[in-house]
Amino acid sequence: MTRIVALGGTVNPGSSTEQALRLAASIAVGEGAEVTVFGGEYLAALAHYRGPGYTTAMGAEMVEAVRAADGLLVAAPGYHGTISGVVKNALDYLEDLARDDRPYLDGRAVGLIATAFGDQASMSTLLTMRAITHALRGWPTPMGATIRTYQGMFSPDGECLDERARGQLELVGKQVVLGAKSFAAGRDLA
Repeated sequence: MTRIVALGGTVNPGSSTEQALRLAASIAVGEGAEVTVFGGEYLAALAHYRGPGYTTAMGAEMVEAVRAADGLLVAAPGYHGTISGVVKNALDYLEDLARDDRPYLDGRAVGLIATAFGDQASMSTLLTMRAITHALRGWPTPMGATIRTYQGMFSPDGECLDERARGQLELVGKQVVLGAKSFAAGRDLA
């Protein structure tokens, strides 16, 4: 079974960022992956990594899921031209993977989704996410979604009503599974 961890969202329940993440995750499920989602509510409850109030139990479920994952989906809103603190903090927790046999995101496909109210913010956020993924030794999928959000983009049941955005999210969801399966097959051959 191909395992994907989806993490992202904002401090606002039902944010367009989390809805985009969940749509890409559902596509990954349709491609045969088992997906575990760590949304905005989970991420917002994490203390600053190794800061005041931090305990080693915090984020452990997410870190263990990533450790066992073949790939990730990461969705971040564009705040002031870069990723939000909530998503960056969650990615900081992956430091706990530094000394693993497969450190950080090594050998994992990573599908990236950047959301913002403007094109420039979504693109700069995506570029930052790619840089972070590379720093963590992950492999970004060829398609990275840059979603320009607006009120009413998603229906109340989570359906994306914007054809361009839906197409990007579907492609990211498919590519992360394809990449994850490819890396898993390579590990099996080794």
